[in-house]
Amino acid sequence: MMEVFDQLESEVRSYCRTFPTVFTKACGHRIWDERGREFIDFFAGAGALNYGHNNPSLKDAMLEYIAADGVTHSLDMATVAKRDFLNAFQRIALAPRNMNYKVMFPGPTGTNSVEAALKIARTVTGRSNVIAFTNAFHGMTLGSLALTGNGGKRDAAGVSLTDVTRMPYHSYMGSDLDTIDLLEQHLNDTSSGLDLPAALILETVQAEGGVNVATNPWLRRLQSLLKRFEILLIVDDIQVGCGRTGPFFSFEPADLKPDIICLSKSLSGYGIPFAVTLLRPELDQWEPGKHNGTFRGHNLAFITATAALEHYWTDVNLSTNVKRRGKIVHDQLTKLAESHGGSVRGRGLIQGIEFAESEIAGRVSREAFDRGLIIETAGRQDEVLKILPPLTISDKALCEGLEIIGESVEATLAAMAAP
Repeated sequence: MMEVFDQLESEVRSYCRTFPTVFTKACGHRIWDERGREFIDFFAGAGALNYGHNNPSLKDAMLEYIAADGVTHSLDMATVAKRDFLNAFQRIALAPRNMNYKVMFPGPTGTNSVEAALKIARTVTGRSNVIAFTNAFHGMTLGSLALTGNGGKRDAAGVSLTDVTRMPYHSYMGSDLDTIDLLEQHLNDTSSGLDLPAALILETVQAEGGVNVATNPWLRRLQSLLKRFEILLIVDDIQVGCGRTGPFFSFEPADLKPDIICLSKSLSGYGIPFAVTLLRPELDQWEPGKHNGTFRGHNLAFITATAALEHYWTDVNLSTNVKRRGKIVHDQLTKLAESHGGSVRGRGLIQGIEFAESEIAGRVSREAFDRGLIIETAGRQDEVLKILPPLTISDKALCEGLEIIGESVEATLAAMAAP
């Protein structure tokens, strides 16, 4: 069944090792393999499928566009599809939030968005250093990888990863130390060895890093500190934006006003590669062609992204349901944690549970797969079981998936306790 992948595909592949089957069909929160087995999807394309697989509202818009011979590839030339997206994004996502940004199409993936953010921040400020946090994940190209904390991912670079200063994220040093104090001391002290940075890059929820959540007061204090030292704030909202935590942008509850915002993953709404880098207008100091690429602003992604905005973001229904379903998840995970000595963290429909032994999460993921649930792990040692279902999942399916998690935890702990 998997022989051709073993024979022909690079050893770098990973997810197919965790979920060893050949998938054939997907719809909503469900996915099927070639044996006819049905799975509930608590992975959602690592956050690229917030609206589920083959969402009909998005699919119909794309099929209609293709059937009319709409332009698919256009580099950065003007098309009707791009104009419609820009208008919808301004009208639905930016204007209601009083957000004034220029939209840059840097390339099709999240790491492209981060690379563009780094380049413009360094260009505008004339500084090279950037602050990134412990346990951060920002991508796998060299600039983004330099920002990423995970040692296993950094090892593959093959070159030195430079021009980044690492600082502890919220609660990294425990609950007794506010890590903003440490950052402030470094910035105030001219002998700290910290070169004044061009920017600081932030995830409000560190998804790949283990579902680590920064509090709103911590985020506001961080923003205030950066403004005092004229350091640009870059928010990486690639995995936790587009409604994953409830609001369209994850930083809205903290009232952050980033200088630069990175979006990708569920921006297209359909799993089609698509990324943007949002810049405050005064930072948009690019010369034409200084950052380019063949696949900037894929027109099919413009179509599905516009459909997603129109269908899901002209009212508060989706955000309300994400918060309500997030409470269901939190309550069920908390019961598990109380019974088995774990801890729960997250916001909306990105939540994680960590157990006392780091190997438990991976074993639960494998057990859940055998029982019909796709769920991944996160954290430095994959010690966190990460819940990441489509935002549109039904309550019934959500509860079914959570029940499978409970059964999988029980089975895993029983197997580990057996002589």
